Amino acid sequence: MAETAYRTAPVASPRMPGGIPYIIVNDITERFSFYGVRAILVIFMTQYLMSGDGQLATMSDEEATTWFHLFTATAYFLPFLGAILSDVWLGKYRTIIFLSLVYCAGHLALALDDTRAGLFLGLTLIAFGSGGIKPCVVANVGDQFGRTNQHLMSRAYSWYYMGINVGSATSSLATPWLLVNYGAPVAFGVPGFFMALATLVFWMGRYRFVHIPPAGKTWLKDVAGPEGLRVVKRLAIIYVLVAAFWSLFDQMGSSWVLQAENMDRMLFGYEVLSGQLLSANPFLVILLVPVFTYLVYPVMSRFFTLTASRKMSMGMFLAVTPFLVTAWVETQIGNGATPSIAWQLLAYLLLTSAEVLLVITFMEFSYTQAPQSMKSLIMSFFYLSISMGNLFTAGVNYFIQNPDGTSKLEGAMYHLFFAGFMASVALIFAVYMMYYRHENIVQDESGNEREAA
Repeated sequence: MAETAYRTAPVASPRMPGGIPYIIVNDITERFSFYGVRAILVIFMTQYLMSGDGQLATMSDEEATTWFHLFTATAYFLPFLGAILSDVWLGKYRTIIFLSLVYCAGHLALALDDTRAGLFLGLTLIAFGSGGIKPCVVANVGDQFGRTNQHLMSRAYSWYYMGINVGSATSSLATPWLLVNYGAPVAFGVPGFFMALATLVFWMGRYRFVHIPPAGKTWLKDVAGPEGLRVVKRLAIIYVLVAAFWSLFDQMGSSWVLQAENMDRMLFGYEVLSGQLLSANPFLVILLVPVFTYLVYPVMSRFFTLTASRKMSMGMFLAVTPFLVTAWVETQIGNGATPSIAWQLLAYLLLTSAEVLLVITFMEFSYTQAPQSMKSLIMSFFYLSISMGNLFTAGVNYFIQNPDGTSKLEGAMYHLFFAGFMASVALIFAVYMMYYRHENIVQDESGNEREAA
């Protein structure tokens, strides 16, 4: 069938768009592949990394933490380039298909080469593939909706975020077990298979999607014009502030994994692997999303108007508390105790609650604040904030290293530093959002954008 058969505007229907299930399944399998790599990356670098002559050549904890956050920062910076590629030249669908193949090649490199060369090549390709498709996929969710079914957009983004966490939960449990029992080639290869499956599913949905044409030459005029600059300026402050949340959040995959190595990881008679603890976050998201949607938010709404700004501000402040818990755990470890992993699970509960308040709200907020020609670009800023947060964490870990291998922020002080940093930024964020004027820009079924009431 010719490409001209692709729909370029939503169908006037009160029902959920037909392309959404394909996006959700693609989301689940792609996130399995990405979080599968993340779940074992620090352990692989500190325990399994080999030299070219077949000898162990592992990294120190600090070096591995730096690599982990640089990889994450790169993966969340490259959405900016993916957004430009999509909005200007290829459109979202072609960009996603092309970069998904690059993504698959990165998994193959990790599965075939367990040296630093293979690590660098694999992580680079995965960062380009994963990073480039992120803003396109999340903006593609919003593109499927028009005036008659825009009331279902929040539900679709909740499903989308649930899909992220279903993929993350299963891979965070499976890949550490695969690494221990079958080695790095299989542990990296299985996520690669799921990425190939994600690509196939997305291709299968091509005639169900709304394909918004790229803006072409007019894109730069839109972005650099008065309206584009106004949108970017007012949102840039928000994204910079939210980066602080990500500087804490992604330490679940680095400093929290390393802390878990020194804790009693027995739960219900079963020893949990450090990398498997990452699965607590997505499982908690799956549990907490309906709890917040059907219980917490309705109760809050009885006492005050629950706006997007207020939900996001509450999430920012709540993000301080888990690092107070992990700081306390560090004080116990420094006294020679072996605290229960249940304490870290409490930190996971607090941080995941903050995530539900902030991140899901922030995704829909980001989509609705931008003109149609800038949707992917603005969504890339959402991911750029994650990149900035991880760069900050990587920089902190780099500069606190002393020449003798010790740290300038030992034990609990490291966690208290991030708790204090988050509290300061949360206060600034709450004040700024008090004066922010919300917009709600969607397209109607004719393909024209509109600001909804």
